[in-house]
Amino acid sequence: MLVLAAEVAQPVAEALRAVNPVELVAVAFGLVSVYLAAREHIVSWPTAIVNVAIFFVLFWRAKLYADAVLQLIYLALSVYGWYEWRFGGAQHSRLQVSRATRQHWMVLVPLFVIGGLGLGALLARYTDSPVPYFDALLTAASLVAQWMMTRKLLENWVIWIAADLVYVPLFIQRGLPLTAVQYAVFLLLAAIGWHGWRQSLRAQAPAAPPARAG
Repeated sequence: MLVLAAEVAQPVAEALRAVNPVELVAVAFGLVSVYLAAREHIVSWPTAIVNVAIFFVLFWRAKLYADAVLQLIYLALSVYGWYEWRFGGAQHSRLQVSRATRQHWMVLVPLFVIGGLGLGALLARYTDSPVPYFDALLTAASLVAQWMMTRKLLENWVIWIAADLVYVPLFIQRGLPLTAVQYAVFLLLAAIGWHGWRQSLRAQAPAAPPARAG
């Protein structure tokens, strides 16, 4: 087991020594943003805006086109989330954590499937992405999770955990080792976020009603 770990760690460590300093800045803002989101801190959103702007450039250069476009959508969602966390609660109060309803899933699951397959078909036809459908389905899952986060739906963290488990090896394979490390930390932060938001939900008295659909 130790030998296997060393064999995996060595090429990653070598790549980290040659890391792009711009990627390092993006990673720092990304980690801060997700940590603050896990803590329900509204400053998570402006730090996310800086993060996605930098990663748009990095992903485009790495030919991860769906992920590059995803950053532009994240930018819009970050502005939306910033507003909603501040004014999206009852009578324009601060938004509270709630659970996703059956109605949410009835909309989000079909959007994930249709969006992922549709985007995958476009990438396969019009780009040189080496993993068009894989990339597209991850993009769709990330969009669903991010929208759920803007509405403080607890289950967003479950989707992020699943996506991060896939993103880590993908970024290593695509030559973005520090980004892979970032997403490994995201995985840990998502677990922390799930626990913290669940505690926040339980502490609400009375329990918050489900978030509105939009």
